[in-house]
Amino acid sequence: MANTIGSPVQMRLEAASFCNLRCPLCATTQGHVHQGAVGGGFLRLEDFRKLLDDNPGLERIGLSNTGEIFLNPALLSILELAHERGVELVADANLNKVRPEVLEGLVKYQFRWLVCALDGASEETYSIYRVRGKFANVINNIRKVNELKQHYRSPFPELVWKFIIFGHNEHELLVAREMARELDMEFYPVLNRDPNFSPVRDPEAVRAATGLSVTSTDEYEALHGQSFLEIYCHQLWDNPQINWDGKVLGCCVNSWGDFGDNAFRDGLRASVNTEQIVYARKMLRGRAPPREDIPCTRCGVYEGMRKRGQWLERGARHTVKLIYWDFCSRILRWLPERARRTVKLLYWDFYRRTRRWLPAFVRGAGR
Repeated sequence: MANTIGSPVQMRLEAASFCNLRCPLCATTQGHVHQGAVGGGFLRLEDFRKLLDDNPGLERIGLSNTGEIFLNPALLSILELAHERGVELVADANLNKVRPEVLEGLVKYQFRWLVCALDGASEETYSIYRVRGKFANVINNIRKVNELKQHYRSPFPELVWKFIIFGHNEHELLVAREMARELDMEFYPVLNRDPNFSPVRDPEAVRAATGLSVTSTDEYEALHGQSFLEIYCHQLWDNPQINWDGKVLGCCVNSWGDFGDNAFRDGLRASVNTEQIVYARKMLRGRAPPREDIPCTRCGVYEGMRKRGQWLERGARHTVKLIYWDFCSRILRWLPERARRTVKLLYWDFYRRTRRWLPAFVRGAGR
């Protein structure tokens, strides 16, 4: 399997590394982001234009990572330029403070989907984790987006309610799910990554409310024998993370080091295939020992792989999984909400049933 990749068709690109909230578990709140390789800054329109000029094959860009995209003063122009070039934009955001013209731009320039961080269904519960945030502001902004979607007769952006499950908010899961339905949002419950912060109190009730088989990262690791965060390691191949200033971070977990080249200065394809990042891909697959100049060496996810002697799987199963999901994501946007949910369920059921046989009929499909 190759450890170099071609010119990416999708990537992650930090629009802003600053945030207006102070979520307790966030690396930005804790100061790690601005003290490390990420630093403090905004994606410039000039850099974004050069990136698109030099990489006409780009199809999708995720604009978020450590900060809040809506703090970027050039965001509206970035949305417009991406729309002109036919590049889909997606992002995660807290959606607390957004200029009216930018809210309109999300719809007018067909921002594909926006994941909204809403860990609660009330002001009191939401503010426990989203410190400095206002639940009412987020809900009002979501309603404004929905009004604009009706005005422009557009299905975009698709809105997702991301609900990190904590002990202090688990009692509001069902209420939040119903609110999401009323706001035409997909409801997406997520595991809390830190078992020491507000752990789930009633696992069985959470399972019943979410349909999840596990309610903590510890349960996930015990069940699957791997870290909950290993999914992000695949970004080094499939969806590389680029910083607001062009540094190559590789994945969204890494904030402490970069992989050498600069995507704006040295070109995207070259910068995601430096000697360092190619070596990192070998490390993650257990084919090379750790090296001090590789950011992955300092990552707890990689350290867990080393201790278990269980490495990242890159092969037919993973590739076909990506193909399945890409196909589904392309048709889901045209379906009504109920049909979208049915297709997603069918996708996961089909993948679970067939993945054991995939290597038999797609040998060599892995990248």
